[in-house]
Amino acid sequence: MQNIRYTLFRAAFEALALSRITWVLRRLSRARGLIFTLHRVLPEAPADFSPNAILQVTPTFLEQMIGRVRQLGYEIVPIDEGLRRVASDAPERPFIVLTFDDAYRDNLVYAWPVLSRLQAPFTLYVPTALVDGVGEVWWQALEDIVASQNAMAITHHGETEYLPSATLGEKQVAYATLYRRMRAMPEMDRVDLIRGLAEQYRLDLARHTRSLIMDWPEVRKLAGSPLCTIGAHTVHHYELSKLEPEQARQEIAQSMAILKAQFGSAPAHLSYPIGSRVAASDREYGIARQSGLASAVTTRPGALHARHRHGMFALPRISLNGLFQARRYIDVLATPAVFDLLPG
Repeated sequence: MQNIRYTLFRAAFEALALSRITWVLRRLSRARGLIFTLHRVLPEAPADFSPNAILQVTPTFLEQMIGRVRQLGYEIVPIDEGLRRVASDAPERPFIVLTFDDAYRDNLVYAWPVLSRLQAPFTLYVPTALVDGVGEVWWQALEDIVASQNAMAITHHGETEYLPSATLGEKQVAYATLYRRMRAMPEMDRVDLIRGLAEQYRLDLARHTRSLIMDWPEVRKLAGSPLCTIGAHTVHHYELSKLEPEQARQEIAQSMAILKAQFGSAPAHLSYPIGSRVAASDREYGIARQSGLASAVTTRPGALHARHRHGMFALPRISLNGLFQARRYIDVLATPAVFDLLPG
């Protein structure tokens, strides 16, 4: 189903890229700006089995994107300036806000040189437990476990299921099956399952997280730049909708307190983990609003319009998906109307 979806999206992107309609749509758009979502920035091509390659773009594409959106008339601005323009009644130049979720170390190694050289402001949303090295980057851990095995025995709640994972196709099915199951189960059950799989298949989760995510001195290198705005991404990167209200509230509040202790001031902006409608909705928006934040971003697609001045805790973003990083797609990604038509 996911492959069919991406095939359809790619066909639509190709058609739009070949036409001049994106130029017309941008001219007619009343959108005030766009927020782009990024995760990983790596120079190498992903392996054949890389279900999380959607989270990965190259430094070259990042540089091409920044240059092209500026050619199209967008200004890349810090998130505070972008939200000021959303709320402004005066005519303002259209803008783009760049955001990076999860504090991957490659953001420092590969993204930062591009952002610094091109003087592109950005927001880094930090999940504090992962930076502490005590949480799990479970989606990548699952990929790495499946990649290393020719067959898997999944024992959960006393029942064992066997999944073949020798061929590329079998690995894709095994990953998709387990990923869907983990997304559907309560967070503590998911934590137990990934920890059990890691122990069974000899993946050191602490070392795995430490290899992927920046530590505090590394985050501080970015936070010391005026280009960087530090935002909250909760403590454990749990889907807030799965938590009891008080636990969800604490995930936000504790992450803000930790970031204040690290950097001297509490963050004003939040990114909901996962960020889809299932992962964060009205209840979570209300909790974020009550936490003293100025904004919170989702992963629901869309552009920023004047109406979002009244919806600062459910802001849409456009994902720079690793499967759509051809240079010809940038004009499509920078066209608000394309994403305003998509369901959130």
